[in-house]
Amino acid sequence: MPQKDEVELDIINVAHGGVFVARHEGRVVFVPDTMPGERVRARVADTAHDRFWRAELLEVLEPAAERREHVWDAASVRRAPGQRAGGAEFGHIRLDHQRELKRRVIEDALQRTARLDADTIAAVGPDGGRLTVEAVPGETEDGTGWRTRVRLQVGRDGTIGPFAARTHTVVPVTGLPLATAAVEESTPFGQRFPGAESVDIVATGLGATHVLVNDLPEANGKRGTRGRRPARPRRRPVPIRERVGEREFRLDARGFWQVHREAAATLTSAVRSAVDEAVFDPRAANLDLYGGVGLLAAALGDRFGPTTRITSVESDEAATDDAAENLAEWVGASAVTARVEHFVTALAADASAAERARLRAATVVLDPPRSGAGRDVVQAIASMRPAQIVYVACDPVALARDLAYFAERGYPLRSLRAFDLFPNTHHVEAVATLTP
Repeated sequence: MPQKDEVELDIINVAHGGVFVARHEGRVVFVPDTMPGERVRARVADTAHDRFWRAELLEVLEPAAERREHVWDAASVRRAPGQRAGGAEFGHIRLDHQRELKRRVIEDALQRTARLDADTIAAVGPDGGRLTVEAVPGETEDGTGWRTRVRLQVGRDGTIGPFAARTHTVVPVTGLPLATAAVEESTPFGQRFPGAESVDIVATGLGATHVLVNDLPEANGKRGTRGRRPARPRRRPVPIRERVGEREFRLDARGFWQVHREAAATLTSAVRSAVDEAVFDPRAANLDLYGGVGLLAAALGDRFGPTTRITSVESDEAATDDAAENLAEWVGASAVTARVEHFVTALAADASAAERARLRAATVVLDPPRSGAGRDVVQAIASMRPAQIVYVACDPVALARDLAYFAERGYPLRSLRAFDLFPNTHHVEAVATLTP
């Protein structure tokens, strides 16, 4: 290694996870806070892996044309690497170029992980052309002001802020430019919360705001008890309501809801468009897996009518209770509390002949967590031979892995749309349609 582990690097590509790719003496080096086309000075910070190293950006020697002033000064390269706020890792890149980089990441995952050929990837877009990452209607010019939910960590001294990237160092901040005005105005900047783990700030689309203090986990009811796995303290539900179009949804303020102010409406529209009306059977055993509070089940119910039969499956009991209320007007809708892998495996194994016929006519919508659905869930779904599958994903590599599993079982990718629901970060949302 060079003296002080400092190197000059040419950045040649973007990688999944908000980092960028360089090579040094034949080895891959991942560097944050830069972009392809730049020459930088960096410090190698992690050499634990045989195949790659990680480095910290120290200085941009030759900036790319797409570089701009970071939208969040707390994350700027003017700060020392360990004091840069995490959560806005693309904030130094012009917004249109962010979307181009996200498109490259998705296509790379489709090639490497889903094992799709170049011709298929070039025609995977909804119009049979190349995929684009679509902007959300009404997005700001610089991609700020969209987060309706923010979690700030609490340091040992009680101060609040985001973690620095890849650390548990709390970075105190005085602004949150990615947040909506309501969130930023409600954030208790400068206050201390000794003994707490984190603070959530939530602003609903109906105008309510909440500041929620989350206590540290406890071991067997006593802090610091050895040999016990820390348990989350029971938190009193804070019921809120969100609106999508003309429909309202009940949920807990700490429960899952799309973060971008327009994300729920965008995904509702995208899922409705992804479902082939000619194939959809409202009387079939339609499924909404990882259903949360029923957002996507409601999207189908509103499109195909109140007699639509659909079962929403969610492991969180409180969310399932909310889904039951949110879907109550549909006589064919039900909400089940279960782990999806257990539910679909049992369903595939135990369905009667009549149930199997309804499953073969079904549309399956799934919106798994960032880790994806996984082989067991894919295998169980595919074994039921549904008419069509709509997969909503927030991680392109996990999606590509599951697409490969589905293709092995006779469900190739038919079309894919991508949405920039997380501007100024590396995250991107996708909606895939699969049919046998």
